[in-house]
Amino acid sequence: MVPPILSAPMVEHMLTSARSQAEADGARLCIAVVDAAGGLAGFLRMPEAFSISTELSIDKAWTAAGMRLSTADLADALAKETEQVRSGLLRRPRLTDVPGGVPLFSGGMLVGAVGASGGSTEQDIRAAEAAIGTYLEKVS
Repeated sequence: MVPPILSAPMVEHMLTSARSQAEADGARLCIAVVDAAGGLAGFLRMPEAFSISTELSIDKAWTAAGMRLSTADLADALAKETEQVRSGLLRRPRLTDVPGGVPLFSGGMLVGAVGASGGSTEQDIRAAEAAIGTYLEKVS
């Protein structure tokens, strides 16, 4: 079976949903959408978002796609590992356990992931989940 792809219009819808959630939360975020291979499919930096959040949002999305789990769940999984495993993995470029990266699955297949950064943990996660929800609503 061919995995679903993220079309440009779909990515735009996802970014719009994430931005709307961020605005509702009063957050200024950077939001990244990546495909299943971790390639950047779309990016949005809201006015006044922290500049460091640009790369971090992309890293969160890349990690969620590459690890096939949310960055929050990765943090939980790493907490159960030895210091050697934790530090070894987290020294890898781009890999992060900072919450706000959420993988996107459709029909059991990895489609991509969303990363949001610049707000509180909860704001970042809500924005990423809003983008995921938009995809799932439009494809079902």
